[in-house]
Formats: sequence, structure tokens, C-alpha cells
Amino acid sequence: MCKDYHPGMDKKLLELLVCPVTKGPLIYHPEKEELVSRSARLAYPIRDGIPVLLEVEARTLTDEELER
Repeated sequence: MCKDYHPGMDKKLLELLVCPVTKGPLIYHPEKEELVSRSARLAYPIRDGIPVLLEVEARTLTDEELER
């Protein structure tokens, strides 16, 4: 479940979204405009208020980011 939501996005939609790799929860990080899957170690971008849930578009999280 998301901790926060993008002002231009529906909160219910964010609660329904899951990581396409692990099917686990995503956490919204407003400062980077990303949805993070800790279990997949991936951060999916949000572009123009639309989450891009494609593994090829995601960036890999560093060990430092996972510790936070």
C-alpha cells in the first residue's frame, strides 16, 4: 500500500498497483516521483502523473537506498 499519493493520481489506483516483477507492494516516493519495490530492488518512474511499471524503465536501487 502506498504511503502517499501524487496530487494528479487517484489514491485508490495507487493502492491497487503492485510491482510487475514480484507482485509485491509499491511505496510512493514524492521527492523522486517514483514507486519503489523494495523486494525487487527497483524504482519505477512516474511521468506526467502516470506510473511507468515496466521493468526496462525502472532503475535499480542501491544498498544505501534500501537501508532507508
